Amino acid sequence: MYSFLPIAFFKNEFVPFEEARISIATHALHYGTGAFGGLRGIPDPQNPKQILLFRLDRHCQRLSQSAKFLHYDLPAQKIEETIVTFVKKNQPNKSFYIRPFVYTSDLGIAPRVHNIEKDFFVYGLELGDYLSADGVNCRISSWYRQEDRSFPLRGKISAAYITSSLAKTEAVESGFDEAILMNSQGKVCEASGMNIFLVRNGQLITPGFDQDILEGITRDSIVKIAKDLGIETIERSVDKSELFIADEVFLSGTAAKITPVNRIENYQLPETRPLTEKLKEKLTAITENRDPNYQNWVYAISLDG
Repeated sequence: MYSFLPIAFFKNEFVPFEEARISIATHALHYGTGAFGGLRGIPDPQNPKQILLFRLDRHCQRLSQSAKFLHYDLPAQKIEETIVTFVKKNQPNKSFYIRPFVYTSDLGIAPRVHNIEKDFFVYGLELGDYLSADGVNCRISSWYRQEDRSFPLRGKISAAYITSSLAKTEAVESGFDEAILMNSQGKVCEASGMNIFLVRNGQLITPGFDQDILEGITRDSIVKIAKDLGIETIERSVDKSELFIADEVFLSGTAAKITPVNRIENYQLPETRPLTEKLKEKLTAITENRDPNYQNWVYAISLDG
């Protein structure tokens, strides 16, 4: 069971979480005409009366961009201000996850995004590790990632996650923890809700934006960190067979953070993961505001005022 934060932002006001309810006739519920974001917050290890949010500005910018696909003009600044107030009102004292969501809120049956009401809500829940920190076992999904020519993959659109849901369930019901999806060209794309990286011969490799991946914010952070650390980083297409002979493979995402992959199908990966561990330690230090070189990635919210 999830432990939800007590206050939500709904219909342009802050209300108890239990009172934030939508109608069964809500347009987005029927057609997937919504877009969401997700970001983590943690109590500052050095100051428990302060909350740290990782790359708040980038998360708000991406959700604002996603809203444009719904013909919804929602400025990133409004999203940011709402989230900051949301955190102050909830006064969280444990690691948590924030879910902002934009959607067509009208009650109607015509599939469209024009001439229809839109709205925006925010809620949160306590969240520790989304996947096992010790690593996961993955299978190659029988489901394929959508193509950008038929779906706006530069947005985090809710309808896209039917594929992720089918792939995740297929993986778990066949004895694995997570799924790896291929794109329509048969190249490695991403996991059910995470980007994917592999290490070969000291190089960090990840599918590029031309591979129909989500523009992950944690992915972007890892690429920047790796380059700053002098790790050769390559964004390109990746063949399935490369995963089986990789030195290291890991998944990345807001919920998953950096999660190592132990096994893919029946191919066991090496137990030693020097680059994965190095990047994971660095990212943890940054999110806890212990690295002065990345303090602009961390937004601190005082719970006292």
